[in-house]
Amino acid sequence: MVAAADRGCDARDARAVSRRDRRRRAEVQLTTIEAEETKMATIAFIGLGNMGGPMAANLVKAGHKVVAFDLVEASRAQAKADGAGIADSAAGAVKGADVVVTMLPAGKHVLGVWNEVVPAMTKGALIIDSSTIDVESARQAHALAAKNGVLSVDAPVSGGTGGAKGATLTFMCGGEESAFAAAKPVLEKMGKKIVHCGGAGAGQAAKICNNMILGISMIAVSEAFALGEKLGLSHQALFDVASTSSGQCWSLTTYCPVPGPVPTSPANNEYKPGFASALMVKDLTLAQDAAKAAGAATPLGKHAQEIYQSFDAAGQGGVDFSGIIKHVRGLAGKA
Repeated sequence: MVAAADRGCDARDARAVSRRDRRRRAEVQLTTIEAEETKMATIAFIGLGNMGGPMAANLVKAGHKVVAFDLVEASRAQAKADGAGIADSAAGAVKGADVVVTMLPAGKHVLGVWNEVVPAMTKGALIIDSSTIDVESARQAHALAAKNGVLSVDAPVSGGTGGAKGATLTFMCGGEESAFAAAKPVLEKMGKKIVHCGGAGAGQAAKICNNMILGISMIAVSEAFALGEKLGLSHQALFDVASTSSGQCWSLTTYCPVPGPVPTSPANNEYKPGFASALMVKDLTLAQDAAKAAGAATPLGKHAQEIYQSFDAAGQGGVDFSGIIKHVRGLAGKA
């Protein structure tokens, strides 16, 4: 009886294993099919600057057919060297494209390009904007896409030029669920974290809130190191304490504004960006504009904007935003 029961258990176990194996094989086949479908996509990429150029190159590496356009000849040449096809205009780049990605300086540029390219896109195709722009412009862009039967996602990024080159960006996405589902496999070739934040413009809202935190925290960390210097603390001693206690934050542990404790931070490379201070001014200004429109109080965000504006006005806009510590040190004699 015991032997028969054991044989029955063995048979059930074998069937269970067999079912699991079949599921695994089916999952592998589905993944393979999806990967093949993704590789066949034709992607137009418009805006090939410090962020857009490496992002487009990563799409080429992933097996996509990429047709690119930028107003700057040097950017077009680099994209061609990276394996992308080059169109003679933005509208020319999107013809026949399954997906269009834009990476542009400001809302007015995004709306200008979208007004040109969206009517030329195939109905049902997808357009993704990874620029950092104001929420209202993002919502207008979504409305334009919907009017023309095109899926749309606002997907600004975090991670800087290093993340763009290494395909480790974080994408904060806004748009309909169906559009996000279509965009995610493409975004995964350029980043490692893809977050759906909500409807139209939600990605831009998340980006400016995140960067307001970043700007404030970098100033706070810089003030702490400047004070520590006056009190005779070594950079390493302060880092060792703060990085393992309540002062811990990304601005300290990943992007430390003083040389030494974090070898990969711009402080060890003469504050070459990274993420330029002028761009931090842009993002903090977007946050303040959004706060006014929404009726939100952001006093620290406003003060951070003013501090970075002063740094920018002093000719430091091209310096990495962690270089704000130099400005903070200079304020000591003015207090």
